[in-house]
Amino acid sequence: MRRTTFHRATLAAASLLLLAGCGSQGGGGDKGSGTVSPSPTTSPSASPSASPGASASGSSGSCAPLGAELSAADSGRTFCLAENAAFRVTLKGTEQRPWKKIAVAGDTDALKPINYGFMLRTGYGGAAYQAVAPGTVTLSSTRPLCAEPTAPGQVSCKGIQEWQVTVKVN
Repeated sequence: MRRTTFHRATLAAASLLLLAGCGSQGGGGDKGSGTVSPSPTTSPSASPSASPGASASGSSGSCAPLGAELSAADSGRTFCLAENAAFRVTLKGTEQRPWKKIAVAGDTDALKPINYGFMLRTGYGGAAYQAVAPGTVTLSSTRPLCAEPTAPGQVSCKGIQEWQVTVKVN
């Protein structure tokens, strides 16, 4: 009978995978937990998965290259996108605190809505776009900060979480 032993490299790789998984956020929803999506970042950083056609060219570094997907963490940022490139917006919400439909303002002819590719969970906000012409577009959405009371005497709030990004199509 042959004896099997773990090698140090295998053990190290398994440890790294476990540690990487511990720091990730679950998408399981925050059913009434009162948690709020992260604040917008102040320093633009490129998304690790830049989509083909994404361009960093713009007005003197005033925008970051747009990756394949935008999330609530991208709120307040400005992104550059080359014509014919596509991207998705996924805003994770809950049934109690749903995102409103994503609004498009500005040079609305610059982006064409395309098929998102799959269904979203209840409360999520999502859309997909392809850049078809040069222009500047603002995408925005809102959702309540607190869940609506479900019984008499429960506390409610009128707070709104806003999400907004600017996309410059070159």
